[in-house]
Amino acid sequence: MTLHSSLGARPRAMRRALRPVFVTMALAGSPLLAQAQAATSGADDKQLPVVTVSAEGEGKQHLQTQSSAGALGSRTLLDTPFSVTSVTAAELADKQINKLGDIFYNDASVSDNSGGYSAWASYITIRGLPADWQNSFRIDGKPFLSYALTLPYDHFERIDLLKGSSGFMYGFGTPGGVINYITKKPTETPVRSVSVGYTSNNIWSEHIDLGGRFGNDQMFGYRLNATHDQGETFNQGRIRRDSVSLALDARLTRDLTWDFEAIWQNSNSTDQTPSIVTSSLTGSRLPSVVSGGDKTLVGAGQHLDTNFQLYQTGLNYRINPDWKAQLSYSHSTSKRFRNEGIAMLTDAAGNYQDWRSDSREGHVFDQWQAMLEGNARTGTIDHQLVLGASSQKQVNDYSIAQYYQQIGTGNLYTQNTNGHDSSTDLQTYHSGIITQQALFASDTINFSQAWSVLAGGRYNQFRQDSFSTAGALTSRYDKSAFTPTVALMFKPEPSTTLYTSYVESLEQGGVPAITNSNYGTQLNPLKSKQYEIGAKTDRQRWSATAALFRIERASEYTLNNALVQDGQSNYQGLELGAAYRPTPQWQLAGSLMLLDATYDKGNTYNGNRVAGAPRNMATAQVSYLVPQLAGLKLMADAKYTGNTMLRAANDIELASYTLLNLGASYTTRIGKYDTTFRAAVNNVLDKRYWQYQYENYIKPGDPRTFSLTAKVDF
Repeated sequence: MTLHSSLGARPRAMRRALRPVFVTMALAGSPLLAQAQAATSGADDKQLPVVTVSAEGEGKQHLQTQSSAGALGSRTLLDTPFSVTSVTAAELADKQINKLGDIFYNDASVSDNSGGYSAWASYITIRGLPADWQNSFRIDGKPFLSYALTLPYDHFERIDLLKGSSGFMYGFGTPGGVINYITKKPTETPVRSVSVGYTSNNIWSEHIDLGGRFGNDQMFGYRLNATHDQGETFNQGRIRRDSVSLALDARLTRDLTWDFEAIWQNSNSTDQTPSIVTSSLTGSRLPSVVSGGDKTLVGAGQHLDTNFQLYQTGLNYRINPDWKAQLSYSHSTSKRFRNEGIAMLTDAAGNYQDWRSDSREGHVFDQWQAMLEGNARTGTIDHQLVLGASSQKQVNDYSIAQYYQQIGTGNLYTQNTNGHDSSTDLQTYHSGIITQQALFASDTINFSQAWSVLAGGRYNQFRQDSFSTAGALTSRYDKSAFTPTVALMFKPEPSTTLYTSYVESLEQGGVPAITNSNYGTQLNPLKSKQYEIGAKTDRQRWSATAALFRIERASEYTLNNALVQDGQSNYQGLELGAAYRPTPQWQLAGSLMLLDATYDKGNTYNGNRVAGAPRNMATAQVSYLVPQLAGLKLMADAKYTGNTMLRAANDIELASYTLLNLGASYTTRIGKYDTTFRAAVNNVLDKRYWQYQYENYIKPGDPRTFSLTAKVDF
């Protein structure tokens, strides 16, 4: 199959249209020119305020952020009795994010299993547990399927990671955590900005952000974001991605508000680094690491085409000052057409069998949800109550006749010369339909200003139907379950919370990979328990968090080439995090995770370390506002990932590695417009390392990449 011509050269008209923008931004980068402009400008220009950058709050843990956490209702992160990480839009912009693992680079409890521009872009491990690509992801609390999607990160106000409590908050999901993307919403003051960016090898991007209010009494609000990326990736592949998001709201009455959000994205990429599988490897030694930045492993014909759409709307009604009601509906579709290489390693010399998978897949989520949230008082006791109900349907479509064959052999250190063109007649069928109906409630009982108890539960009806290609029902799993949560919180002062919590979660069973003998099936749902003791404090110049946790979860791993459920996995760990601003110029932060994850109560691997769970991880960050040049900020951060077992047998260990990133931003005023320049270098030392992706799957880590952006607010 010949890929769309849109993957070819950039249109000349677009280049001509953007050339004045590039020239203006390049000239604006000179401080001497800016001074000359100021000296020759009129009196009005002299009255413009000086642009400054403040370190207040940067790099902190955002514990005062107001968050809507599903069945917990609205509360600050400081008052949430679970471990939470929040990454803001400004931090995303500074880090030059291009995959999910980069978002949580500064969280030691998150391992990066993702790969840029590939079907693995949304893979991470949280507290040693892989994020569930079917249920661990939300946009404004609404479900979508993340597999193979790289979302337009510049369309979000922030991204939250809520650890451990997914089953109670949102229903089915891995106990590791839930990633919730918060979209940019209409603002009271107008937003007008345009950005242009460059990423190595040669990817150009353009982004526009427009928002504000209009109408009588500013009744209507809007926020429009659009992004275009196109060019050559770090391993000489190609990418073209177009994204548009729109948020609307209307203040229908003083107490009734309507909102609407939509996201549309189409992405086409070619020549991804293939997956490397070790299930057929002879011995326990891996080949020497290869570079993730060249085309040696790539065979002809590989591509990944995805389309993602999400639409959601809702009504919010303020019943009185203490009570509010919400009703919402969301619909999302995720489609992918991919031709993916799979290198089946056979020995430590790097020889492999070259397999090719060619398929079409699609997923649809529909959800209705109603919530009632408010405050009540019984005697001297205050209650924060949340009551809700939801109904959700998930439809999974897979290819009727998927191509999966060996197309040749190769070696990691010589150019792959094998190729396979995509089939154009691949048809899909409804392979599975999953429905969930849930009732949930929580009550935060405040006995005093210091002591409170959270008690809640979710009753979930779960049905999973599987079908043959002819449409016949082949299996049904139908179960109802109640997942409770309880937490005790103590606030010795308003800025500090001590807590202990217990929560149960339900998650869908694993989906065997194409290399498993039971591919095409889905295992039964799993139940897990989490115990956590933690502390959070937020001061004027510093903040700190600590959490001691234990997670008990049914084990899943590959045995005799099949994905099986056997016994229990226990995860015991300690998380520490802190941020400190010793002076207005300096900001320091860091985090640490110590983890003991082992198999237990099974038939085969009792006492072995859980695959994919590193024993220790650490991060460190520093930023500095240069006083000699107002508006200039310098940044550096590092992340250490401890050694990791590749599979449950513990016969192959991936070595530890440390990555270093550098960055800078400069905010100034060009004419009447605030302008921000950003630069980032990820993996500065071009470290080569084998990265854990999934049990038995590895990839070479992403190479050193360089990014530049310029943003103008007008």
